Amino acid sequence: MRINRITRVRLLAVATGLAAVGVLAAPTTAGAAAPEPTDNGFSAARLAAAEASVLRADIAGTAWHTDAATGTLVVTADSTVSAADLAGLRREAGADARALRIERTPGKLTKLASGGDAIYASSWRCSLGFNVRSGSNYYALTAGHCTDGAGTWWTNSAKTNVLGSTNGSSFPTNDYGLIKYASNTPVPPGTVGSQDITSAVNATVNMSVTRRGSTTGIHSGKVTGLNATVNYGGGDVVYGMIKTNVCAEPGDSGGPLYSGTRAVGLTSGGSGNCSSGGTTYFQPVVEALNAYGVSVY
Repeated sequence: MRINRITRVRLLAVATGLAAVGVLAAPTTAGAAAPEPTDNGFSAARLAAAEASVLRADIAGTAWHTDAATGTLVVTADSTVSAADLAGLRREAGADARALRIERTPGKLTKLASGGDAIYASSWRCSLGFNVRSGSNYYALTAGHCTDGAGTWWTNSAKTNVLGSTNGSSFPTNDYGLIKYASNTPVPPGTVGSQDITSAVNATVNMSVTRRGSTTGIHSGKVTGLNATVNYGGGDVVYGMIKTNVCAEPGDSGGPLYSGTRAVGLTSGGSGNCSSGGTTYFQPVVEALNAYGVSVY
């Protein structure tokens, strides 16, 4: 699965439904003892070693996270990842390959710009995440792959209504960026569409969440994994992502993930679409808020 880097409309992180293939067993290196799972799966040390192997393999179109319930490292591979790629991954993992659980996701992992409204840079469109503030200064949070290389932002495709300018950007490794509103802008609403946002929280597995984006509107689902690493290719690897079964498409990038009145994440990337379903990854919003010293309101 090659997780191609997505242009910011660049490409929304969209994910697609996953078909579990189960734990992949691989021949062990001669003379090496294969690790045996305990009742709770593989040890933390084995899982860490397996994760390091996946990162070294550097296969675009893959994402991975530890599943605490089964004690395995779940590796999600999109349609661009070949059988040869997966065989190479197993070879790289060696004796730790038994700790891997490979899942396939249709489509291609890509980066996906009130919250969820379209915002325009010079050459691409993304979705606004959350309006935030620090004192009397107001900003918009969005994805870092959206703000990367962007200066001025507009609220319309004709680029006649200035929103503001990029004030901070972190991508890859993280995927968050900050846009400072133009000085003559009225106080922006602290909402996502009609939903008021009053606080921010870290995601938990099975949390019910909703995403809003400028391409596909509002879609809901659940958090299916935490602390996921996603390899979009070309050196664009992000860490600590939230994995969900919520769909998204190009242009939804940067849009908000929320649970009721609570801000949860920013749309990063994924695979699939909102016709057949998808798997989408999100940058945790609490980390972004702390990085810039801002808060939702």
